[in-house]
This record gives sequence, structure tokens and C-alpha cells, in this order.
Amino acid sequence: MKTQLDKVIGSKLSSDNTLCIDAWRAFSTYAKSKGLEHYRFKSDGTERVKGLYHIQNVNDYHSRLKRWMQRFNGVATKYLQNYLVWFAFLDSVHFKTDGMFIKQFLVESCVHPMTETNRTLRKKKFVA
Repeated sequence: MKTQLDKVIGSKLSSDNTLCIDAWRAFSTYAKSKGLEHYRFKSDGTERVKGLYHIQNVNDYHSRLKRWMQRFNGVATKYLQNYLVWFAFLDSVHFKTDGMFIKQFLVESCVHPMTETNRTLRKKKFVA
């Protein structure tokens, strides 16, 4: 498990980081092995804050994502990334609902010519 965690988050961490983790022991073990300061919060919700550290931003984001995904009654795994990107976009512009932003968004979305279609993208070979 430590190898998988290192693969996913290892390159994004430095000794200056403080991890705020839930009760899953693998995170705590990983943080100790890397010499990272970390705060472990209990999953029963009795302990949510330690000074300025908390995990409520992650919990709130997860809650908004779950609420948004419910309308689809499940999604195919192969399309999951598309749904996550769609949600991230909607979530990032949620607070930018003034008329000027919407007008600018619409204009900029029409400026770039669209030459790709669903059919041509499916036939392309992408280099990883």
C-alpha cells in the first residue's frame, strides 16, 4: 500500500507539508515512513479540527460530488473521468455566476474552431 500511495502523492509532497488524514492506518504509516508531520482524524466525526488543520474541505468536496453524481444513477467506469472533469469544472465556476463571466465564457467557447468530432476522436491513437 505504501508503494501505491507513494506513486500517487509522493512527488507532490515535501518535508514542509502536513498531512491531514482520516483514520485509515495506511496514511499514518506512510507519513511516518516519509518523516512527514501528520494529523489523524477519527472517522466517527468526534475530532474534526486540530488547530488550523482539518479535513472538512475534502469532506465537503466529496459530499458535493456524491450529491451531483446521484442524478445519473451510476456511471460506467470508462466514462468516470469525464464525469469527474465535468463536476470539477462546474464546481470551479459555481461562484462565478455574474453576467460578465457568463458572457465571456460563451464568447471564448466559440472563438476556437472545432474540427474534431466524436467519430474522429474514437479513431485516433493517443500517445501516453
